[in-house]
Amino acid sequence: MRDKVKDAEQMAKKRKAFIEKAYELFSKSNIESVSLQDIAEATDYGIATLYRYFVNKPTLVIETASWKWQQIMNENKERRPSKDFSGMTAADILEFYLDSFITLYKEYPDVLRFNQFFNIYIRSENVSTDSVDNYHLFMSELADRFHLIYVKAGQDHTVRTDIPEEDMFSVTLHLMMAAVTRYSVGLVYIPNKGFDAEKELLVLKEMIMNRYTVSN
Repeated sequence: MRDKVKDAEQMAKKRKAFIEKAYELFSKSNIESVSLQDIAEATDYGIATLYRYFVNKPTLVIETASWKWQQIMNENKERRPSKDFSGMTAADILEFYLDSFITLYKEYPDVLRFNQFFNIYIRSENVSTDSVDNYHLFMSELADRFHLIYVKAGQDHTVRTDIPEEDMFSVTLHLMMAAVTRYSVGLVYIPNKGFDAEKELLVLKEMIMNRYTVSN
């Protein structure tokens, strides 16, 4: 009689191996250049086994993206000054949120490179909206976490609430993500005297804080 628990553990192990190897290869070069065969050979499981878990390449790419971003969010949660942001104002939480992007640039440039390749791949392959539902769930979770800033702001008035919450979330997410991504992949103007990416990111953070926080 088969051991169902052991079988489930083996399946989870194989799935994780495929995702981790896919991420490793996808983040080193553009996703289009990495085949499922490349991933299968790198894991020593074989292409037939890979297809038992992922019916096609887009499925694996999207699941890899969801897995990695969830991992980053969990690690960022561990960096919170307090588990539930107790003792922090809405402005404090907004600053922590913006600092998280700078940490992403400093500690996880591979994630930002992968994300750039991911966006290009999804568009070039015309992947349907339904196929990226899991990835959108991650974005929804991020928006839910951002919601706490707005809740706190209604109590302590350290962040503006006259600006719609969704607008604030969209602007901060896109500005910070665009900036850290460009720096990580080298798509920047480099003056003759050079430049300091972290310094420029801090300027952007200051501009956003000035835009959305309330001076006492």
